[in-house]
Amino acid sequence: MFTRMVRKQDNRKQKRISSSTIAVIGSVILLIGGFFLSYNYIQSKKIVAYDYMANVFYQTEEIEILEHDGELQEEQTEEELGEVTNDYIGYLTIPKINLRKGFLDMRSELNNIEQNITVIEGSSYPDKEKGNFIIAAHSGSGWKAFFNDLYKLTTGDTAEISYKGKKYTYKIVNIYKQDKVGTIAIYRNYDKTTLTLVTCTNFDSKTQTVYIAELQNVVEE
Repeated sequence: MFTRMVRKQDNRKQKRISSSTIAVIGSVILLIGGFFLSYNYIQSKKIVAYDYMANVFYQTEEIEILEHDGELQEEQTEEELGEVTNDYIGYLTIPKINLRKGFLDMRSELNNIEQNITVIEGSSYPDKEKGNFIIAAHSGSGWKAFFNDLYKLTTGDTAEISYKGKKYTYKIVNIYKQDKVGTIAIYRNYDKTTLTLVTCTNFDSKTQTVYIAELQNVVEE
């Protein structure tokens, strides 16, 4: 009789322990789930905030291109630029990040950061010797973040411009950050024909990243 009572007490104790263990495990699972939900929520808010700041910068600031000595770079004449068109006049290709995007005449109404990669007014097209072709685009999230993967590039990587039946191949020689102050200072070799890519620094609403690439060769397409 006594033995049976002890066994019954032990069984009840084991059941109580099992219930407690299950409760603890359940609490841990809930805590872990809550952590991941909170983390994802915070990350999504960070991305939204980053995109908002990037958009504010590009929509409200008039970007001025400065040479390293503070002078504006020489612009091409209307005669050199030809007639305005709203069609793509060339393509930017970056093999490493599988990017291929068309660009428009810098005077086109569609040449804006909200719709396309943007040729910055005051830059020179690739066929201008010792000129500097400058393209800007968003980073972040969303369909218009065309330059979101630029951060993966390093010096030595290549970029290509298809323009007027020729392919211009450039090699990245310098990457640097700048504060967003409404200007882009270009630090390049003025004896070289260059391509400059500009975008907001990933997850940093206060700076922009500038990629300087020098022309390596030109071939007929």
